[in-house]
Amino acid sequence: MQKTMEKSIDTNPLNDPEQRYIIDQILDENKDLAGATMVVLNSLQEAIGYISPEMQVYVAKKLGEPVSRIHGVVSFYSFFTTTPRGKHTIKFCIGTACYVSGIEQIIEKAKQILGIEPGETTEDGLITLELCRCVGACSQAPVVVVDEEVQGRVKANRFPKTIQDIKKMEADLA
Repeated sequence: MQKTMEKSIDTNPLNDPEQRYIIDQILDENKDLAGATMVVLNSLQEAIGYISPEMQVYVAKKLGEPVSRIHGVVSFYSFFTTTPRGKHTIKFCIGTACYVSGIEQIIEKAKQILGIEPGETTEDGLITLELCRCVGACSQAPVVVVDEEVQGRVKANRFPKTIQDIKKMEADLA
């Protein structure tokens, strides 16, 4: 099995001078705004890609907020992540319609092919698997979202092609 990306790299962007500069710039530009916490966290998620536990402590200090408040926001909203995501994200809808339509078999196929669990990223940083509750495409169940593209009526035996397409696209870009 492949190791997850979070185990193989330093997940503290504060240790990287370029990322630290970006973090400080976002904090300096937004710390005095009303609702600064959400603005800062959204900007950090967009710029860095995730909000590590160390970043949460740093943000709390810079904004004069308790760490528990920053962590509460990050853990409450599903669009925030505390570990690096892959270049591509595959989300599996586990809402009722998708669940009864066989999403579990598709998830198992992805785990088998990539050697990772949902919530993990391949060692090469290419693909992250995630579960989500509902994407609002119940009539298309089972649904998989690749990056921002919703794919409906996905079949487990055809799902490997989705992963092959991602890998082929990356090989063509290289």
